[in-house]
Amino acid sequence: MLNVGRSQEEVRQHNLGTLLRHVHLGGAISRSELADRMGLNRSTIMALTAELTSAGLVREERPKDTGRAGRPSLVVRPDPRVYVLAFDVRVDLLVAARVGLGGEILDRREAVRRRAGADLDDVVDVLARFGRELRGKAGPGAVCAGVGAAYCGMIRPGDGMVRFGPNLGWVDQAFGTELGLRLGLPVLVGNEAHLGAVAEHQRGAGIGFQNLIYLHGDVGVGGGIIVGGKLLDGDGGYGCELGHMMVNPYNGRPCGCGSRGCLEAEVGEQALIDSAGRSGELEGRDGWYEVVKAADRGDAAARAAFHRIGDWLGIGVANLINLFNPGLVVFGGMLREVYPRAEAHVRERIAANVLPISRQARLDVSALGDDATLVGAAELAFSRLLENPVEALAEMRSYRPPSQELTGTTCRS
Repeated sequence: MLNVGRSQEEVRQHNLGTLLRHVHLGGAISRSELADRMGLNRSTIMALTAELTSAGLVREERPKDTGRAGRPSLVVRPDPRVYVLAFDVRVDLLVAARVGLGGEILDRREAVRRRAGADLDDVVDVLARFGRELRGKAGPGAVCAGVGAAYCGMIRPGDGMVRFGPNLGWVDQAFGTELGLRLGLPVLVGNEAHLGAVAEHQRGAGIGFQNLIYLHGDVGVGGGIIVGGKLLDGDGGYGCELGHMMVNPYNGRPCGCGSRGCLEAEVGEQALIDSAGRSGELEGRDGWYEVVKAADRGDAAARAAFHRIGDWLGIGVANLINLFNPGLVVFGGMLREVYPRAEAHVRERIAANVLPISRQARLDVSALGDDATLVGAAELAFSRLLENPVEALAEMRSYRPPSQELTGTTCRS
């Protein structure tokens, strides 16, 4: 229920956002069920749905024959014409998507990203071009309700500045601002693993869990922690850098952050290749997958590499469970492949090093797969709309596309 002391306008905005969130995350839902979930009477629900329908955010329709006597309650669905643009900037891949209200990925684009250092202009050019293409194919009556981007680095809240991206040398790169200028729309940017945690909590393996930890493997390891249903982000927004938790302080591998023995240094892409004895022969994501395939074929060195990686991963997970007592630990990104092949070693560490009362934490792989961080970027883009639906949508409608889109030209590539 609402806090006492709010004005009628604040109450209305809160209720509109809450109702739209139910429809966005849960899909089609009847008015009567909305009334039960929100603790409001049916006339209030009818007024709220009427306002959201008028704004073009939801649609109401009669349900199919329920077999029950009496007049059935109308069903409320998200309007498919409302969408966001979501971008996912990975170390070696750029992904863009148009995601409809309700969470469905309607259209997408991908491009290989070279591991070539600070490449802000190239990244922004490609994403802006993808964004214009996706908007151009959205169809008549469609409206973009927001733009969100996931980046594999430390992001300054507010303006999307990449303060530190260790694997490609990004330091104080104005990613959010530059992308917004090219698109002609405001852009929200978040750390990829933080957004992956939000996505798994809302739409993936973490549905129903109020406390969970998400570990995302790429070249390195990132993480996100959900506490009491909310993302833990730290004093400046740079919290939960789980990959830089020290697990091997005495003879640890060098890390891109400048330290040694960090979790990502011990379980990341290069650590697996080196542990399999394939240094200089294999590299990058393709090399990493070669080790995976070799282990599945029974190659002794590759299997031993997963055992070693699993031990360090288990130490990290044990520390996190003791600290946060999560109900669930989710392994995403490359760690979706690591965990099943190293599960025994991870669980051995938990059994040996986690306090008995906390060992019941469930371990699982990402339900959203490679799209976890992209889905998280979409949810970030929807966040303003879900806080104040009518005003946020009206604000986004007021933006005009950049001249390149109006004239049909494209940005330089």
